[in-house]
Amino acid sequence: MTPPVPPRQPTGAPWESSDFLRACRREPVSRTPVWFMRQAGRYMPEYRAIKERASFLEMCRTPDLAVEVTLQPVRALGVDAAILFSDILITAEAMGIRVEFAPGPQIPEPVRSRADVEALRVPDPAAAVPFVLEAVRRLRAELPPEVPLIGFSGAPWTLANYVVEGGGSKEFVRMKQLCYEDPETAELLLDKLAATNAAYLAAQIAAGAQAVQIFDTWAGILDPDDYARWALPYVQRMVRAVKASAPDAPVIYFARDSGCALPLLDRSGADVLSIDWRIPLDRARETFGHGLALQGNLDPVALFAPWDELRRRADLVLERAGRMPGHIFNLGHGILVGTPVDSVRRLVEYVHERTAR
Repeated sequence: MTPPVPPRQPTGAPWESSDFLRACRREPVSRTPVWFMRQAGRYMPEYRAIKERASFLEMCRTPDLAVEVTLQPVRALGVDAAILFSDILITAEAMGIRVEFAPGPQIPEPVRSRADVEALRVPDPAAAVPFVLEAVRRLRAELPPEVPLIGFSGAPWTLANYVVEGGGSKEFVRMKQLCYEDPETAELLLDKLAATNAAYLAAQIAAGAQAVQIFDTWAGILDPDDYARWALPYVQRMVRAVKASAPDAPVIYFARDSGCALPLLDRSGADVLSIDWRIPLDRARETFGHGLALQGNLDPVALFAPWDELRRRADLVLERAGRMPGHIFNLGHGILVGTPVDSVRRLVEYVHERTAR
């Protein structure tokens, strides 16, 4: 169980008094802050209008478009934080791995041998992804002063699965095979991914992000022993490196479908653990105590429910979160395509009204 950390003193910047950052630091808030993973995306008509004239990668690589898409849910929904519009595989491209989307991620030349891994770069973010950092700088200038910006990256284990498999998969057999058959090569790949993405997160903070999130979408395909061997140590390295560079910026860690490894998650070093909808928040709180903030964790499909049912489920999340400081309302994963925008907007308003102190 993580021991309590004394609350940090604010610096006086406009966003420092935001409920989102205060919740990250387990400080009292005026109301429970709300934002959503994938809050910018295909369920929004404003996003679809841009998507008609630009591909997904063009949107990620063009600061004007990335800024506009990031701002859309802030304007439309009244969420308490913005999250940069990009993709976790942007850093794989920077390492020398060709990435395509058709429509999901495709790696035409997967990384599978020792020579493939040794050829990968650990790039300087300023040189490799200047368009991302320019988008962050513009967003900090254009966002309302009180709305923090969240940067993000993928976790090494999750990224390794994509680049070794060659794209998405239900089982991700090839990365596990690499771990079994050639653990030294698997370790080198995870080392390079950790170094690349730690530097990437630190660069986003330096450019203007106030917090960062590490997405470990495929942590749940590991049993606890393998999670402790192949996922957790590399997240820990990332968090330590980010904290050494930017000690005041909260780090959020999201390990999807990781209930079997729940007792290990607080060893990540993150300030906030984002919990998927399969784990009740009160169970997570019993596991971690009050030394960490929690984020989550409404089932994304609940947004398709009639309002009375959606409200009941939102109430249950809030009740399980408890009254102690340190809760950020979110989903247990990203907003789904086809989600009614009015349901998302109404949910934000309801959580704010229901939790107003």
